[in-house]
Amino acid sequence: MSDFETRTYAVTRADLVAYAAASGDHNPIHRDEEVARSVGLPGVIAHGMFTLALVARYLGECGVATEDVAELGGKFVKPVVVPAEGAEVTMTGSARVDGDETVVAVEVLCDGAKVFGPRGAQARLRA
Repeated sequence: MSDFETRTYAVTRADLVAYAAASGDHNPIHRDEEVARSVGLPGVIAHGMFTLALVARYLGECGVATEDVAELGGKFVKPVVVPAEGAEVTMTGSARVDGDETVVAVEVLCDGAKVFGPRGAQARLRA
C-alpha cells in the first residue's frame, strides 16, 4: 500500500456556475441559496460530478495518468456545501493491490465531514 499526499482545493460558487455551463446541469440548488434551503439542503451545494472531477484532478496531480484509470466512482454521503465565501475540499489517497489491479481510495473531506462513503472515492487502475 502506498499513500498519496494531502491536497486542498478551493471551491467557489463561480466554479459551480462554470461547471453548470459546461455540463448543462443548471439545477438551482447549485447556485441559489433560497432554493437549496427550500428543498432541505444546508445551502448551495456542488454538483456531485464536479466533486468527482476534483478527485480526478487530485489523482492526476498525484501522478496517476488519465489513461491508467479504468473506473472512477464512489457513494456520496454528504454534499459539498459552498457558502458565498467558498469552501475547501481536502483529499488524501492510498493505493492497494487487489488481485491484478491497483485500487486508489481517496478520502474527501469538506468542513470536516466525509463526502464519500467509508471506502471513499475509488479509482481502479489498469494493469
